[in-house]
Amino acid sequence: MSELIDVIVVGAGPAGLQAAVHAVRKKASVLVLGRPHKSAIYWGHVENYLCVDGVTGGKELLAIGRAQALRFGAQFVEEDVLGIEQRDGHFDMRTESATYLARTVILATGTSKTKLKVKGEKELTGRGVSYCVDCDANFFRNAKVAVVGNESAAVDGALTLLKYASEVHLVVKELAVSQELAGKLAASSIKVHSTWVKEIIGENAVEKLLLEDDSTLAVEGVFIELGAKGAMELATNLGVQLDMETFSYIDTNKRQETNLAGVYAAGDIAGPPLQMAKAVGEGCVAGWYAANFANKQKRIEAAD
Repeated sequence: MSELIDVIVVGAGPAGLQAAVHAVRKKASVLVLGRPHKSAIYWGHVENYLCVDGVTGGKELLAIGRAQALRFGAQFVEEDVLGIEQRDGHFDMRTESATYLARTVILATGTSKTKLKVKGEKELTGRGVSYCVDCDANFFRNAKVAVVGNESAAVDGALTLLKYASEVHLVVKELAVSQELAGKLAASSIKVHSTWVKEIIGENAVEKLLLEDDSTLAVEGVFIELGAKGAMELATNLGVQLDMETFSYIDTNKRQETNLAGVYAAGDIAGPPLQMAKAVGEGCVAGWYAANFANKQKRIEAAD
């Protein structure tokens, strides 16, 4: 069995880093999973954050935050989380190359779902175009499908679709995944196309893809999986409740607790305003209470 970690933070942006700092300072073991450049702030600039003088690059701020968390004792693994399952009161966290076991989880990865931005995508969304393999795979049983993307969500999604579809294609311009995940792809029956999508074609439903090499690919469904597995996807598969008004964010209380004991959320994934100041504040709260929860669980386990 994997080592049991007190707090696993999913996301290495402002909310995740602040959560890691506060959790580890409360004597909890902390692991942060995720890649810093996936944070929305990484490529941006900050000038409206307290005590930041002038305009500061998000990349530089995240580097400082990561260094702080490391100095206090947090650990980092720069891999995407592909799945979370609750088992025997703990949480199995599956990444590209390993599985980690946690007492508590803090979801802090943001909410954006990147669009492909090609002709036919908007018109055929919900009619063969999907952004969530875990949500919609069952609708494509015995169908020919394609997954578009270069990173872990695309490869993991394509591997999942092998259980449902009759034929799975992966359209990938430049593969950027771990060696372990690349090995699984190579060993599978997935047909890989080293190009990109120019247009999604169909009258009332997806019929085919026009690729940049001017070839066409006849499919009934196309899954656009750009980047890492979305936090909303991870959350809903776990059974975490979304806000009842828009179903766009994870519902939390003032302790950043979700409806599921041991699962917390902070930052953009917990709703607007989508600002770094809010993300850091919520990360502080989530880290504090997640560590308290984990430490309480350890006392209970020790007494049994």
